[in-house]
Amino acid sequence: MGIGVAVAGASGYAGGELLRLVAGHPDLDLVAATAHTAAGAPVSAVHPQLTGLDLVFGSTDPAVLAGADLVFLALPHGESAALAAALPAGTRVVDLGADHRLTAPDAWRRYYGGPHAGAWTYGLPELPGQRDRIAAADRVAATGCYAGATILALAPLIAAGAVAPDDVVVVAASGTSGAGRAAKPHLLGSEVMGDLSPYKVGAHQHVPEIKQATGATSLSFTPVLAPMPRGILATVTARPGAAGTDPREVLAAAYADSPLVHVLPPGSWPHTAATLGSAACHLQATVDTDSGRVIVVSALDNLGKGAAAQAVQCANLMLGLPETAGLSAFGVAP
Repeated sequence: MGIGVAVAGASGYAGGELLRLVAGHPDLDLVAATAHTAAGAPVSAVHPQLTGLDLVFGSTDPAVLAGADLVFLALPHGESAALAAALPAGTRVVDLGADHRLTAPDAWRRYYGGPHAGAWTYGLPELPGQRDRIAAADRVAATGCYAGATILALAPLIAAGAVAPDDVVVVAASGTSGAGRAAKPHLLGSEVMGDLSPYKVGAHQHVPEIKQATGATSLSFTPVLAPMPRGILATVTARPGAAGTDPREVLAAAYADSPLVHVLPPGSWPHTAATLGSAACHLQATVDTDSGRVIVVSALDNLGKGAAAQAVQCANLMLGLPETAGLSAFGVAP
């Protein structure tokens, strides 16, 4: 028998990806999957890609989850804190929601509203010293998908003085699965196909998370909905810092020992299809010949490294397993 794992909120897109990864993991046993409206239904009725996984959704009740060694919470923002608080103290928890990411209560109230539930260990292993912190933690808050793509592109450059922490500009396009599975008119195929549309312009909730993790002091972030199911392509620009610093070399040095972050060869640029279905992030950097600004392009699968795969990566560290157990850095093509 492996390590018992449960997934709460397993009927959503991120929850379904967690089920897929856990079911194929060499050291984990999927002991429970819970949902709200789908409770009582077979998992394969909601996730036909998981046909053959003989499991029925239970209700999202602490008693259903309490027997697991580790619980993944793939719930809407604002719903994780109460459920996590009701679980036994020794239960390891990885939260894919935003409830425990931010350290500043004021930032939570400004971008999410309501009471702040407190910060957990932040779940981005590639940040300096974070692998050890995650390995020692019982409660970990996984990153937001846009945040993960941006932080991986920006954090090493600010830390090295290669870019200035103010006047950072990010434009990032995401697939529609980033908006969740709930039926919404603006996510209908006829509305999305053949269209690019910005949303939450100037007020996206991942801004304080990105600033907190990177040290950026001023950030303009514009998210764009793209006509594809999954993937994020983020373009991050900033004013140069120390003269003569090669941003690509800074990134390559920072991620030399990170198995799931790849700085591409010179002249090769990230694109979302190359990360589809993977736990990897692809990066490339250059300096704009006209403005002199540093440009970093980042690509990842918003349900992979941006959500479920990142959560499994953290769980592996928490459980003393190899960091990449059950994960692949290789995408699916075509």
